[in-house]
Amino acid sequence: MNQVVPKAVQRAAQSGPLIVVLNAGSGKTGADERTETLTRVFAAAGREAEFLPIDTPERIGATAAQAVKRAKAVKGVVVAAGGDGTLNAVAQAVLGSGCPYGVLPQGTFNYFGRAHGIPQDIEAAAKALLGASVEPVQAGVVNGHIFLVNGSLGLYPRLLEDREAYKQQLGRSRWVALVSGLSTLLHEHRRLDLEIESGGKKRHLRTPTLFVGNNALQFARIGMVDAADALGRGELAAIAVREIGTMSMLGLALRGLLGQLGAAENLTQFNFRRLTVKARRERIMKVATDGEIHLLKTPLVFEVAREPLMLLVPCEADRVKVE
Repeated sequence: MNQVVPKAVQRAAQSGPLIVVLNAGSGKTGADERTETLTRVFAAAGREAEFLPIDTPERIGATAAQAVKRAKAVKGVVVAAGGDGTLNAVAQAVLGSGCPYGVLPQGTFNYFGRAHGIPQDIEAAAKALLGASVEPVQAGVVNGHIFLVNGSLGLYPRLLEDREAYKQQLGRSRWVALVSGLSTLLHEHRRLDLEIESGGKKRHLRTPTLFVGNNALQFARIGMVDAADALGRGELAAIAVREIGTMSMLGLALRGLLGQLGAAENLTQFNFRRLTVKARRERIMKVATDGEIHLLKTPLVFEVAREPLMLLVPCEADRVKVE
């Protein structure tokens, strides 16, 4: 995004105290071990750090707000350590606050961190954070809830709910996510009856799912190059699946895994800066933002956030290439 970074934000990013919101439930190592690692790395660099651990998901919002309040008081940086859901919750509090935002990705997919070249190893990510510079980064918003990676309704939130149930039984891994997703696709899919409006144009849409993305890496991985390019123009990209049967749906899933979804005929893809979605028979809908599910009143308004996140992005030497 073409926006000047305020000097106060630059100074805070370079030398301000680090207020770290750490999700104890994310990551491959324990919270105490991760805190010790971060303390060692930051102390070696002479950087002051304060840790705000999260033990339960219900505390993420309040803890993030506390971190922002503290960072503003000491002219520091708000840092989120966790999966995409944690990064989202902290970003929700940071957006519009004037505070620089750092991330230490610790989740399963980590699309947001990987898209910006941030290491997945927590020690490497911490060292990269110390030499990072501030870059304005676009966020998406739906009815006041931001999303860094994607926002969706219909089948996709159902996939997330089923995936969480599988993870509770089998643990967190990409293979568990894949198996749970295939299981969901084998069941009956309820169609959404939607009226959408963007740029003054209205259209009727019947689809099992509407997916709105804000992450070029995720789109590139499934072969949606045009959608990925739209994000670089300051837009969001939407994908809707046409009314198809179960086998065709499984075929789309396979194309996505192979990175060939862009050639599929059963998809509708379009770009926008603001999109209004009305459901003909529903006043409240399940909407997923970066893996977290909310019940939101219709109409749903998806749009590019008015202000960007002031994200700390690693210098070229510390940046990790996308795997």
